[in-house]
Amino acid sequence: MIPTVRDIEDLLEEMAPCRLAEQWDNPGLQVGSGFQKVKKICVALDATLEALESASDKDAQMLFTHHPLIFTPLQRVEGGAYPGNVIFQAIRTGISVMAAHTNLDAARGGINDILADLLSLQEVEVLKEREEEEGVGLGRIGYLREAMPLSEFSREVKKVLEAESIRVIGEGKSSIRRVAVVGGSGGSLISLSRQKGADLLLTGDIGHHHALEAGTIGLALIDGGHFHTERVAFKVFAGHLRDALRSRGWEVEVELYEAETDPLDQC
Repeated sequence: MIPTVRDIEDLLEEMAPCRLAEQWDNPGLQVGSGFQKVKKICVALDATLEALESASDKDAQMLFTHHPLIFTPLQRVEGGAYPGNVIFQAIRTGISVMAAHTNLDAARGGINDILADLLSLQEVEVLKEREEEEGVGLGRIGYLREAMPLSEFSREVKKVLEAESIRVIGEGKSSIRRVAVVGGSGGSLISLSRQKGADLLLTGDIGHHHALEAGTIGLALIDGGHFHTERVAFKVFAGHLRDALRSRGWEVEVELYEAETDPLDQC
């Protein structure tokens, strides 16, 4: 069976319900028709023109991304500026664009669960659980199999994230055992991470004042970058999506946009 865009949206709703998304977020179908048949999905962190062109070159009917193409209502769709250029090209090429963002971050088996698994954390629990639903929410926290120096753990993180460089805040010899992870931007959870006994928080987008706050309360930080802390986990989720499609007997290929790079690395 060849599913429609709506079928795939329903499947993603089971895997990462939109009710789990933050109020400011906009997951789901961004561009396209629910009736469109989908034989191939191209997966990328961001809905860029390059990702869309890759989807077109692969004869894909859908571009599935982590970050939504549209966050706020648009007053115009301008072909020469983002995101209008991507919207314009998606319509022209007949490629639907869909996203699963903070709902996927919070969901069971989502971005943060995958990050915790990649780091082999034990006794994992939700860092900031949703009041109305157990087992889902922002970030995860758990234990390493055994304590290790921050300098050693930092090297392991760099390998896991497939990152050329990371930023580390803390004493290299300090012992790390309990670790909090938040894919993307998690600076707002510094205090909570420490309250829950974390020795270290791994996240992205750490700023000057985040570092000062963490230093004051004795929490080590690793800034793996917004891109790398999400992309490595989103790649794994693409495999989970492929398995879920197959389990329904749907004939859909899922391919990763391999050439995607951190936009900040290009500055």
